[in-house]
Amino acid sequence: MNSKYLDESINNFDRVRNSTSPEVNQCIDDKINQKIDFYTTQPREKVENRITELEKEWDVERVLEVNASTLALTGLLLGATVNKKWFALPAVVLPFLLQHGLQGWCPPLPILRRLGVRTRDEIDREKYALKQIIGA
Repeated sequence: MNSKYLDESINNFDRVRNSTSPEVNQCIDDKINQKIDFYTTQPREKVENRITELEKEWDVERVLEVNASTLALTGLLLGATVNKKWFALPAVVLPFLLQHGLQGWCPPLPILRRLGVRTRDEIDREKYALKQIIGA
C-alpha cells in the first residue's frame, strides 16, 4: 500500500481491510489522504468541525451490526405475525453476522466497502492526522 498517512503495521491486523480488495482499500486511503491534505489549509474551526463529524461517523462494524439486527428482528416480527416464511430472513442474516465476527468477512462487506464505509482505524487515522494539524 502506498498511502502517505497510512500506518502499515496497524493494517496487517485489520481483518476488514485484509478481506477488502486492494483497489477498494487504496481508494479509501486516497480519499483519506485527500481530506487530510484539504484540511491542512483550512481554518482551525473548520478542522475542528471535521473532527466532530469523524467522531460521529459509523464504522463498518456498526453498520453491519445494525443492519443485521434490523433485518433479523424484522424477519422474526413478520414471521410471528404475517407468515412463517419470514423466519428465513434471520436464518440467512445471522450466519452472515457470525461469519463476519469469526472471519472478518461476510457477503455485504464488499458492497459496504465500495460505498466507502470505513473501519474504525481508517476513521481514526483521519481524525488523529487532523488533530496533529491543529496541535490538539
